[in-house]
Amino acid sequence: MEQKDYYSILGLENNATQKEIRDAYRRLALLHHPDRNRDNPEAADRMKEINESYAVLSEPRKRSEYDALRQTYGSSAYGHFRQTHSDQDIFRGSDIQQIFEEFSRAFGFRGFDDIFRESYGAGYRTFEFRKPGVFGRVIVGGVGNRQGAGGIAYPGGYLEKLIRYGLKKKWGIELPERGKDLQDSIVLSPEQARLGGRVRYSSQRTGREFVVTIPANMRTGQQLRLKRMGEAGRAGGEAGDLYLNIRIRNLLIQKVKDFIATLWSFMKPG
Repeated sequence: MEQKDYYSILGLENNATQKEIRDAYRRLALLHHPDRNRDNPEAADRMKEINESYAVLSEPRKRSEYDALRQTYGSSAYGHFRQTHSDQDIFRGSDIQQIFEEFSRAFGFRGFDDIFRESYGAGYRTFEFRKPGVFGRVIVGGVGNRQGAGGIAYPGGYLEKLIRYGLKKKWGIELPERGKDLQDSIVLSPEQARLGGRVRYSSQRTGREFVVTIPANMRTGQQLRLKRMGEAGRAGGEAGDLYLNIRIRNLLIQKVKDFIATLWSFMKPG
């Protein structure tokens, strides 16, 4: 018989209060949300375990039944509980739908319907969730959202900083944050600017060196955008972009510099 424990999945003791259960679920649901873990195939299964554990422990009657089975069967309680409780039974009366919609509004994640259809199939529509308005809303995103990692929109400005600070301070969750865009210059010869081609670029700021493909017919003052070549992101966020300002070397000035350098080499003693 399959052995799991709802308390352990949420990282709780068996005497946890309803507030502790709710806080643990919100923290884990945000941490393992499918939209934050699109490259991790195990995240979806982990999210289903978290959802089920919360749905059982947050409802007093179901929690009492599960606690009684734990006392009788110990580590096999989960298997006995699932023998008599379908998904419809477990999620009946849960406020999970509200919580997912709150996350969607606050962080630009996909809505509840998309997430549960992906995890449970079309049968999720038979689940009877609690109606809105029971726990109230946590964080509601404002206007001016911007795109973050994976196309997820985060509220901008002061509200974003407040959300990030609160999540990290209370639950240790650090949301993905896109790296800053960087600006630099690249100097081309007139021939390189006219014909284009591959030019080696070295960044004094980051120490990185790579080859840049220059389009033909570039002019001084134009910019090249190198996607994700800027500052590294944080907590899994994508890197920023690098903008290279085009500067074209003046041949006359360059010839004068070369002449002076040559003349100086002859004048040096020894």
